[in-house]
Amino acid sequence: MIFASPIFIFAFLPLFLGAYYIVPMRWWSALILLASYAFYGWWRVEYLIVLAGISAVAYGAGHAALVAQTERARAWAVGVGVGAILCCLAYFKYTHFFVESVGAVSAMFGGPAFATVHIILPIGISFLSFQSISYIIDVARKDAPPANTIVDFLAFSALFPQLIAGPVLRYKDLAAQFVHRAHNLAIFAQGVRRFVIGLAMKLLIADTVAPLADRMFALTAPTLTEAWLGAAAFSIQLLFDFAGYSAMAIGLGLMIGFRFIENFDAPYTSRSITEFWRRWHISLSNWLRDYLYVPLGGNRQGAIKTYRNLMLTMVLGGFWHGANWTFVIWGAWHGAALALERLLGAREGRAVWPLGMGWAVTMLIVIIGWVMFRAASVGDAVRIYGGMIGLNGTALSPPMAYATQPIEYAALILGGMIAVFGAHLRTRFVMWPARPLRAAMPIALLFLCVLVLNARTHSPFLYFQF
Repeated sequence: MIFASPIFIFAFLPLFLGAYYIVPMRWWSALILLASYAFYGWWRVEYLIVLAGISAVAYGAGHAALVAQTERARAWAVGVGVGAILCCLAYFKYTHFFVESVGAVSAMFGGPAFATVHIILPIGISFLSFQSISYIIDVARKDAPPANTIVDFLAFSALFPQLIAGPVLRYKDLAAQFVHRAHNLAIFAQGVRRFVIGLAMKLLIADTVAPLADRMFALTAPTLTEAWLGAAAFSIQLLFDFAGYSAMAIGLGLMIGFRFIENFDAPYTSRSITEFWRRWHISLSNWLRDYLYVPLGGNRQGAIKTYRNLMLTMVLGGFWHGANWTFVIWGAWHGAALALERLLGAREGRAVWPLGMGWAVTMLIVIIGWVMFRAASVGDAVRIYGGMIGLNGTALSPPMAYATQPIEYAALILGGMIAVFGAHLRTRFVMWPARPLRAAMPIALLFLCVLVLNARTHSPFLYFQF
């Protein structure tokens, strides 16, 4: 089940909200847990044991660390808990990658081939693992209170609005909200508005430009125009797909009183890669900073080690996205850009790139990186890069011109304008004096989304695979 589906919008969500506002407050966590397991089990019910198992390990390890009498015992509790979660993540997500990589090296030296390993990746396991690890570490450090009850913690771990693709939540940010959270019509209406806007971002922009990106990335010898069209289309698709999911998750949380952190802040307006990572997937950026970059030493051990820590953090962050060398290279690309900007003085808060070139340079780095991120293999990415520098000609080929629909170009242009000028447009919209027209906007967007839902096939969110 996904948010952008009739079964969720017209069946699951109304039934859940109706039950939520009927049952007594003391049953809310249990109801959220039951609904979240039903939501997840709709995909594959047998994988609920993975979800419950990781959550139980995190809860148990956090409790053991909290009651430990010595630092050694506390370290063992954290190590065992975090290690068990990482082993589970590694088995499901990286077994095939490592077997394939070892087999390739073996074949290079005339050794035996290895059988292909097929393991179904549980959706949301990466986000669940990060949240569970942060709980263990925060409780052990006494940076977060332990969960009041195991039901509260299991409900937090399985919270269906953000379980599949974030934002990456930390229990300490929601602990007080499990005890008390505000509910009123204004907050509920705000949640509905955020959900509808996110749904429109997904269906009207991301899904509309997706065929354009798919078509161009499938070419074996793209021209300059085709390669840049594909790269631009995927850049817009990914932003509106993932930011749309985050907006829906935040909206769903508001409907039941939870306030999640914002996950995107106009990232395509950034004037440096350093700024980009303060605006893109903010919850992941903060997690990598607090639980990886800072423990590695951060910027406290001199320039060389700072650059090393930036590279390691981004490479591991890239590898977290998927078991493919493309993600490792993408992470290294951003790590190198962050290290370069650090060298140029990004830490001092001044402009990194000269002559007002910050935005153009940043977007060039980002789009080049997205090509590697999107490609199925390094070789596929190299073919797109070849097209981007004109190795296969420059013009849009007649078959591609014929296959591309005007609405795809329109969605690409509209998405680009919103991504770059969206903050200014929102300000003008809020100041618009016609309040009834502002109130009608979510209704109009929802109507359009329902029409699109009935006309299109199933379209999962991109970050489901991570």
